[in-house]
Amino acid sequence: MSYRPLADEIRPETLDDVVGQSHILGKDGLLRRIIESGSIPNLIFYGPSGTGKTTVANIIAKQTNRPLHRLNATTASISDIKAIMEEIGTFMAPEGVLLYLDEIQYFNKKQQQSLLEFMENGKITLIASTTENPYFAVFNAVLSRATVFEFKQHTAQDVLPAVNRGISMMEQRLGATAECEDGVREHIAASCGGDVRKAMNAIELLLTSAKRSKGKLLVTLEDAKLVSQQSAMRYDREGDAHFDIASALMKSLRGSDPDAALHYLARLLEAGDMITAIRRLLCSASEDVGMAYPQAVQIVKACVDSALQLGLPEARLPLAQATVLLATAPKSNSVYAGLAAAMEDIRAGRTGDIPRELQNVHADSAGMEREQGYKYPHDFPNHWVKQQYLPDAIKDRKYYQYGDNKTEQAAKKYWDEIKK
Repeated sequence: MSYRPLADEIRPETLDDVVGQSHILGKDGLLRRIIESGSIPNLIFYGPSGTGKTTVANIIAKQTNRPLHRLNATTASISDIKAIMEEIGTFMAPEGVLLYLDEIQYFNKKQQQSLLEFMENGKITLIASTTENPYFAVFNAVLSRATVFEFKQHTAQDVLPAVNRGISMMEQRLGATAECEDGVREHIAASCGGDVRKAMNAIELLLTSAKRSKGKLLVTLEDAKLVSQQSAMRYDREGDAHFDIASALMKSLRGSDPDAALHYLARLLEAGDMITAIRRLLCSASEDVGMAYPQAVQIVKACVDSALQLGLPEARLPLAQATVLLATAPKSNSVYAGLAAAMEDIRAGRTGDIPRELQNVHADSAGMEREQGYKYPHDFPNHWVKQQYLPDAIKDRKYYQYGDNKTEQAAKKYWDEIKK
């Protein structure tokens, strides 16, 4: 008898057995109603790996009694699709076929466009899956002819029933009862990162290698932790997870939540991605703290320099220090808002000639020198003199607005008194 992985053996055969996804496969879920109707449109399944996309495609094929052909876009070509098309109308596929195209984002634009002729004649129903956001990864022509369903990452509570089933199946396979230490099942469910396949692989390895005593398989929590080490991490430097974690770190810093900021920093560092963390920290120092605490830029830069000199794992400490500093510092986006307003004017063509008194005197041609009229502020009391700096066309524009924090209000008071 050939070997069959536990993850494949435990794969559900009905919608009721699918782990999680109640929002689309529950009693009144839209995808469930579509499947039960028997009229299957072109579909795109979007979500992390191990969340049931392939399983649901298999169930659709079974319930509609249509052959399912599986291709992976990383290795498939259009010729593979044409070969499948040749079956249509024969005794092998009299009613057409279902084509499950995994990782469709790896098909280039030309390859994706070539799918259109097969999708439109109704003889082939496409079920494409992707771990990337389809509205970025899939071209519009394909998207407009398909319905997108998002498969969400499983929670530990979702995965626990599958863990129990997997252990029972391994007990039958090995002919022995598993004696699991307290917390083993829960740890496997929590540490698989919502990927049922990873959980089943961990169970298979754990029970196959478990020590036997009096006909029982002894499964320890220590072994479970070793097997599942780092498996909860979902991270792809080119994928959605990368941008989601970086965004979450930045927004947690801006939202003054040091606990959340440290959590997302830890996720980046655990994946070995120190550079993304550094870029977010440096940016936040100016974008979110800015003039409310200008020294933050210097402190964060010092922490970053220390981290780069130390390298991981020691680099974690100065980066954590910078993270806590930014999350707990007073906030002001006056610098960001001021620059954004100025750039909006530039893009809209609101500029004008630079006032004569600000022009470079050396730019005049020989014999064409003119009185510039520039007033040197340091020659005046308090090193300030009233003078127009913006072009005439926008001379009254205000870009920078003082923030309501102590530092900027102190600066505002200082200049208000001088400029009266």
